[in-house]
Amino acid sequence: MSEVASGQHEVATHCPYCALQCGMRLRSADSRVSVRPSDFSVNEGGLCRKGWTAPALLDGDRLRTPLLRTARGDLVPASWEAALDRVASGIDRVRRRYGRDAVGVFGGGGLTNEKAYMLGKFARVALGTSRVDYNGRFCMSSAAAAGIAAFGVDRGLPFPVTDLAGADVVLLAGSNVAETMPPLLRHLSGAELVVIDPRRSETAELAGLHLQPRPGTDLALVLGLLHLCVVDGWCDDDYIRTRTSGFAEARRAAMAWWPERVERVTGVPVSEQRAAVRLLATARSAYVLTGRGVEQHSTGTDTASGFINLALALGLPGRRGSGYGCLTGQGNGQGGREHGQKADQLPGYRMITDPAAREHLAGVWQVAVDDIPGPGPSAYELLDGLGTPAGARALLVFGSNPAVSAPRARHVTDRLAELDLLVVSDFVLSETARLADVVLPVTQWAEEEGTVTNLEGRVLRRRRLREPPPGTRGDLEVLRGIATRLGEPAWRYPTAARAVFDELRHASRGGIADYSGISYERLDAGQALHWPCPAADPPHPGTPRLFLDGFAHDDGRARFRAVDYTEGGEAVSGSFPLHATTGRVLVQYQSGAQTRRIGELNDIDPEAFVQIHPDTAHRLGLADGELARVMSARGTAVARVRVSGAIRTDTVFLPFHFPGDGSANRITSAELDPRSKMPAFKLCAVRVEPLPSTSQGVAA
Repeated sequence: MSEVASGQHEVATHCPYCALQCGMRLRSADSRVSVRPSDFSVNEGGLCRKGWTAPALLDGDRLRTPLLRTARGDLVPASWEAALDRVASGIDRVRRRYGRDAVGVFGGGGLTNEKAYMLGKFARVALGTSRVDYNGRFCMSSAAAAGIAAFGVDRGLPFPVTDLAGADVVLLAGSNVAETMPPLLRHLSGAELVVIDPRRSETAELAGLHLQPRPGTDLALVLGLLHLCVVDGWCDDDYIRTRTSGFAEARRAAMAWWPERVERVTGVPVSEQRAAVRLLATARSAYVLTGRGVEQHSTGTDTASGFINLALALGLPGRRGSGYGCLTGQGNGQGGREHGQKADQLPGYRMITDPAAREHLAGVWQVAVDDIPGPGPSAYELLDGLGTPAGARALLVFGSNPAVSAPRARHVTDRLAELDLLVVSDFVLSETARLADVVLPVTQWAEEEGTVTNLEGRVLRRRRLREPPPGTRGDLEVLRGIATRLGEPAWRYPTAARAVFDELRHASRGGIADYSGISYERLDAGQALHWPCPAADPPHPGTPRLFLDGFAHDDGRARFRAVDYTEGGEAVSGSFPLHATTGRVLVQYQSGAQTRRIGELNDIDPEAFVQIHPDTAHRLGLADGELARVMSARGTAVARVRVSGAIRTDTVFLPFHFPGDGSANRITSAELDPRSKMPAFKLCAVRVEPLPSTSQGVAA
């Protein structure tokens, strides 16, 4: 913190929203906080609307005292001591009756590295439970699984964002960056964009070539693109021979997807398929980037592998000026999945089933190896089992709002209601917090120290601008308060972020995501440090570009993974004749728990809507601006009709930021990818009909 004038303070920090982690400077003067962008590399002096309005999160509608559920069902203010005592006694009661695995923990991709690390440690050591996962399972897990299979490591972008500025061609598959991370566009302005999206999104409007496949057919499309690479002679044969393995099997699968067959399945014309491949293959510098539209399917891992196969066939990964990457979504979506809050992982991106990893962490945590639980259920599996004989009976939620963000949301809400104990740690009274037995008010981004890791694997410092309001505590304090009440020693759960990061460094040493050479001192000195950054003398410079000298498999080669398309997801029918897909809008973020509280943002997009083609709307008797019911086999959402020619006639789109009747996740499918356990958010079958005039309006 630096004093710039009497009564004024200013800090350099990063935005609380997406994985770009745009640099900004916050200033506090006369109890008011203002923001201006910094020249940080990813945003270069720009911010989106969410970033400009981020200071509004610090005041206004936020929690300032713990809340306890009374016998009458009301949430009433309470002291911290009473709240933590209730939590500890509830956990103890559940564990004595049902066992240690009857307590679950649900984390978030917005938690700092320090919180994510300590949450995983708390779950496995203080609670002794295997039931810990986080909302990032809904975000990046399919690309992570595909990346590990292909490269031996999962880092969203294995190169700095700034490398994209030199690209001739960038293929964006299933990503609407113009709305989800607008500052990224300044790095894409010199490239010809090829966009794959069933909607003509804001990003597709900027593209030189827009491929508009039927939802759920991206894998068929990319198999067709690989087919054309092979038969038209565009493959980089030297690269394939010297730097990869498994091409023959992947090629064999792709040969069944000739262009005309792909057009019949996807709706993408043969000419556009050929144009996309030609652009990528003839570019001096080309990138393939994927987003949630590729991943959030029951076949998401296979589809992500398909795009990696295409990039490998063209010789892009591990070459300076070209590559493959996945656009991580949440603010700490990268770091949040590296340090132990995932069901199958330990810090440093180690697998929890690895005996050497378990022994290493047992030494760091000073516990017996056998006391560290094994892998637990994935995020949706954890939520789906709540309150059942085989599931968790108590759940602690940190930095997440699954009542809105989970698929099959009404069912998840019902499961939350069956718990013996629900504890929510948040700074706003989210829809999940409203269901809780105990609500713990915590500090937020500009009121605490810590680190996050952005989509390019760069570790960044979050800095505190001001003291938190009275009545709030940090998540690290909350974890220590619960742990000590359960009989744990206080020293095992430090509350200073710097001390936690130093422990995280030791815990990650030797892992895939090795932070042991990163320190607050180096970050505060302005060093740009990307993991892996092992401890070394002289200090390791970090690794901004992975794979230049080889991939992370033992033989140094990237691996093609043979995949094939089968009709997946929920098929349309006479009862549900339309495809529905979901996504984000510019001014809202995730479940909307934060952005819906900022008037300047919410005034622009205040309620749920359903985007529908004019011909489809006419056929169904829907008028622009009127309310409609969108129904699937799981439930109904109410949304305002937006008639637009930017979407296919067989498809509708809903944003997922809104609760209640407007919740898009009331209709989404909970079918899971068998490898990543990612739910199929992006594809379900629906029907749409006008809402009777006697019905209530859409919930916002």
